[in-house]
Amino acid sequence: MSSSIRPATIAAISVGTVVTGFLAYAVYFDHRRRNDPEFRKQLKRESKRTARAAKEEAENAGKEQKKAIRDAVERANEEGFPKDPEEVEAYFMQEVAQGEGMCQQGADPVDAALCFYRALKVYPNPRELISIYDKTVPKPVLDILAEMIAVDTSIPVGSRAASEAGSSGGLGGSQDLE
Repeated sequence: MSSSIRPATIAAISVGTVVTGFLAYAVYFDHRRRNDPEFRKQLKRESKRTARAAKEEAENAGKEQKKAIRDAVERANEEGFPKDPEEVEAYFMQEVAQGEGMCQQGADPVDAALCFYRALKVYPNPRELISIYDKTVPKPVLDILAEMIAVDTSIPVGSRAASEAGSSGGLGGSQDLE
């Protein structure tokens, strides 16, 4: 009788060899990580480099968002706002409804904040509307709206409220607006 090795045995030996090799590498890596000071330093440097790159990326994203906010405010102001009382009311309701819809759909927060910003621009009492927004608009959108208000100095909410809006994480409560 000839001695032949079955394919299942070959496959099992191959898988066992690969798993053993992987485990040996893991043990070697762990031993080296624990005992080699130069290797530990290299890992720390790599970790710091990765953290620095992530921080720079976040800063760049923040700068891009601020530019997008500035551009959106400029674009909205260039488009203008209705003056007729009936048109103002319809425009206000349309923008608030659109902003709320965007928030519920998870759309771009800058676009949602822009809708609330446009509504704020035509509302007769911006301070009152800001206190309502503070209670109803999601925080990420509210933060962007606060930046929009800070960019646009023509909104008569008071410089104190606008500056605190960016630092407090909200648009301020009623105590900030009075």
